[in-house]
Amino acid sequence: MDLSNLKPAEGSVKNQGKRIGRGQGSGKGGTATRGHKGAKSRSGYSKKLGFEGGQMPLQRRVPKFGFTNVNRIEHQGINLDTLQQLVDDKKIKDTVDFETLFTNRLVDKNDLVKIMGRGELKAKLKVTAHKFTASAKAAIEAAGGEAVTI
Repeated sequence: MDLSNLKPAEGSVKNQGKRIGRGQGSGKGGTATRGHKGAKSRSGYSKKLGFEGGQMPLQRRVPKFGFTNVNRIEHQGINLDTLQQLVDDKKIKDTVDFETLFTNRLVDKNDLVKIMGRGELKAKLKVTAHKFTASAKAAIEAAGGEAVTI
């Protein structure tokens, strides 16, 4: 082994290919593989999201309708059968509040919670939430529990 036969370790050097845009002698000069004219040949080009080559984009062709209320307050719904499942899994004992729902990953930290009436509740629970449906409130109280609005 001497300086004449040294070479880098296998896989350590990646061949970068021909350098483009470095003069006519390189074989990749001139337009530098970008073709002639057009937006893609210019520097700083980036295709906009939804751009269809100048054709009217789908987002603008399709008619818009309806109404979005900017003052809408979204609640995260939790059903009674979900609460009963938590009791069956021994994840909750007698109280359900935002903290327990958050630790069980049923709500996110900024959610408002609404208890809904699907399923049946057998356990006696003290449930604390932002809102209750009438059927959910009745079912909780029928089971001997308490529905507390935050």
